[in-house]
Amino acid sequence: MVIGSAAALAMAAGAMAAVSLGAAGRAAARPAHVATVSKAELSAKARIALTRLLRAGYKPSVQLVRPGGTDLRAGRSGTTTVGSYNWSGYADVSTPGTFTAVSATWPQPATACTPEQELAAFWVGLDGYDNQTVEQDGTLAYCFEGVAYYYTWWEMYPAALTVVGSTVQPGDLISASVRRFGTSYTLSVTDARNPANSFSTVQSCTTCENDSVEWIAERPAFSIGIAPLTFFRTWNPLGAVETANGVRGTIATGPSPTQIEMFDATGTYQLDSVSGLFARGSSFLAHWLDSY
Repeated sequence: MVIGSAAALAMAAGAMAAVSLGAAGRAAARPAHVATVSKAELSAKARIALTRLLRAGYKPSVQLVRPGGTDLRAGRSGTTTVGSYNWSGYADVSTPGTFTAVSATWPQPATACTPEQELAAFWVGLDGYDNQTVEQDGTLAYCFEGVAYYYTWWEMYPAALTVVGSTVQPGDLISASVRRFGTSYTLSVTDARNPANSFSTVQSCTTCENDSVEWIAERPAFSIGIAPLTFFRTWNPLGAVETANGVRGTIATGPSPTQIEMFDATGTYQLDSVSGLFARGSSFLAHWLDSY
C-alpha cells in the first residue's frame, strides 16, 4: 500500500510546490529570494533540510505495487518484472546467506529542478527486496529551492542514512560497492573526479539476511509520504556484478533476476522505464518519465 502522497511530504518538509511540471518544462527555476542568499549559505541550508527530511521515517525497502502477488508480466532478458512505488532497476533474489558482494559504476545523472523538493537516489546494495534491512550506498540528487545538490551516502538500515560528500557533480564517474565478510560489511563509494566525495566504511550486522542484491534508482519513501522523483533523464549502471554462493556474476547470471519498474501512487502509469539487460547482462538504462 502507498504510504503517503507528495502533498503529505510537502506539509512535513515545508518546501514543495503544489504543481508538477513535465520534462519539457523542467528548466531550473529559483525563487526570487534565493538571489539574496550566498551559494555557501544555500548549500548549508539544503544539507540541513535534507538531514531533517531523512529523519522523517525513511523507509528504504521496496514497496511493491502488488505485495505478495504475481509479477506484472514476463520480463526481458530472462527476468521477471514487478512494479514498485519507490524502486526501479534490477534485483537478484535468493535464500538467506546467498550474497556477499554487489557493485556497479555509473556517470552521475544531471537533474533540472522545479521549485519543489524532489529526490532521486542511485545505489547498489544487499537486502531490502523481501526483508526490512538494507546495506547500501551510492549518490543522491536533491532539488532544494530550485537548485540541484548531489551527495554520496551510505546506510545500514534500520540505522540512519549517513551523507558523506556534497560536491558531486553531474558526469562524475561513481563506483559503488557493498562487500560482506561474515557479519562485517565494507561499503565504499569512489568519485573519480572529486575524491573528497569518496569513502569506505566498515559496519556490522548480525540480523541481515543477505538474500538479495540490487541496482536501484529510487524515489525515497518516508512515513509521511514518498518524495517526488527528480528529473534525471537516464541512469546507466555499468559493470553491475554480484557474488552469489562464492561465484561472481552479472545481474543476468545471478539467481532470479528481477526487473523493477516504478509506478505512481495509483499503480497505473510509470514514473520511469527500465530497459532490458545488455553488455552481457551487466548493464541497463533507467529513463525518467514523471515525478509522481
